[in-house]
Parts: sequence; C-alpha cells; structure tokens
Amino acid sequence: MLLSDIVIILCRVSEPGNVGAVCRAMKNMGLSRLRLVIQEPLDENLLRVRAIHAADIWEQAEVFDTLAGAAADCTLIVGTTRRRGRRRKSVTMDPRTLAAWLRDRPGTVGTLETSPGGLIESTVPAAIVFGNERTGLEDSELDLCNIASHIPVSDKFPSLNLSHAVQIYAYELLLAIGQQKENTTSVPEPVKGEWVAMNRTAVETLVTSITNTLADLGFYKNPGREEQYRFLRDMISRAGLTEREGKYLKDIFAKAARLGSLNNQESGIRELDL
Repeated sequence: MLLSDIVIILCRVSEPGNVGAVCRAMKNMGLSRLRLVIQEPLDENLLRVRAIHAADIWEQAEVFDTLAGAAADCTLIVGTTRRRGRRRKSVTMDPRTLAAWLRDRPGTVGTLETSPGGLIESTVPAAIVFGNERTGLEDSELDLCNIASHIPVSDKFPSLNLSHAVQIYAYELLLAIGQQKENTTSVPEPVKGEWVAMNRTAVETLVTSITNTLADLGFYKNPGREEQYRFLRDMISRAGLTEREGKYLKDIFAKAARLGSLNNQESGIRELDL
C-alpha cells in the first residue's frame, strides 16, 4: 500500500481553521486525499489562512452528506476514537501498529477499470475517519467502520486537537509507508490473480447474502442478527477478501442452505412413510 491509497475523512467537522490545519498536516507527511462529511459550507477564507501552502489539498477534497457515502468505495474503514463501550469497537490499534498493518495490505494495483479516458483507479484500500472536534465519532458512525484506532494519551488530559490527531497518524503512515515508491509516471496494468480486496459495498452485499441465508435456515430465532452482521462485515473487511473469495464464501453458505432444505424434505418424507 502507498500513501496515495489512503484517504483521510473528516466527519461533521465544524471549524474551518481545523480543516486548514489538517490540510497542512497531511501535505507535510505526503498524504493528499481528503474527504469531508459536512452539511453546511465552511468559511473558505479562514480555512486557507490555516492551510498556508497546503491549499491544494482542500481544492482537491471531496465533500459528502454522509459517512456512508464518503466511504462507499473503501475496502477498509478505520474509525479513530478514545472512548470504549458496549456499542463501541472491541478491537483497536494505536497509530504505529495501524500504519505497519496497512503497509502490508494491497494497494490500488489491479483495481483499475476502463473508462473513456483510459484507466482509472476504482477502489480506495483504506480510509481513516476522524469525528467532530468536540464529540468525536458517534456510535452510529463508528459502527460503519471495520476497526477502531486510538492515540495513547495521558488520562489527565486526553482530548486532542483534530489537526494534531491527524498529524500523529500522518507521521506514522509516512514512517511506515512513505519509503515505498509512488508510481507517478504510469498506471500499472492489472495482474491476473492479484490480491484486490472488496470495497465496502461489495462486502455489505456479501454479508447481507450470508445473513439472509442463515435467516432462511432458522438461525436467527433469537435476536442477534445485526450484531452478527457487523461482526462478519468487519472481519471480512479486515481479512481483505477478494471478489472471487467472497463469491466462494457466498456459494458455501448457499450450498449449506440447499443441503439443509433437502435434509428437511427427506426428513418430512420419512415421517410420512412412518
């Protein structure tokens, strides 16, 4: 994975100055892909003052109405949070561990599609999501993420400025990934059999199919389907299954459903014979 494979998402950010500082932090460390989830326009003048010579990060940024939309094409979504709880993620990594883990995941090579203008990158391997400056990520927002990450801080004053938090992650990413060469002159051709992880939409389609199959088998007689849905979605995303592997897994559950149905029919026939 390269630095260009990573997207920074700011969710419900409210201070334009913070966004400008985030732009500067990103550019300092070689990150360039920024997305914002906002409902109202930010004061661009104040933003540019804080961004200084990193205004190009803002100019290229993408704006979305929802976090789900901002991360729809991502294969892995990392939510940053310091709060734990029953409805919060049970698996978390610090920035250094996360950066080393991302380094070894697949990048955009092989995720290319043909367009009228040539080849385009169609999948973002990883997004790191930061919440509102005052409240952080809400439970529902963290729920959309596949894994959580935290910055170890002093219990006496655990609150971090948004741009400072982004700077810490960006620094660790640069140390872990920045030495890998970016291909700025040409787009590599897809390689047959290359590991290309499914994006969020494909993973959710797969998990919906699996849980529907389990429901047809009577697996969810008690509550727990939503929790299992999240478990399967996050596990498959972290594992980085390819489209082919996902189809194979789907077929396994489909075959189990057919066998279960056949066994039930045979059992019914035997009962009638008796």
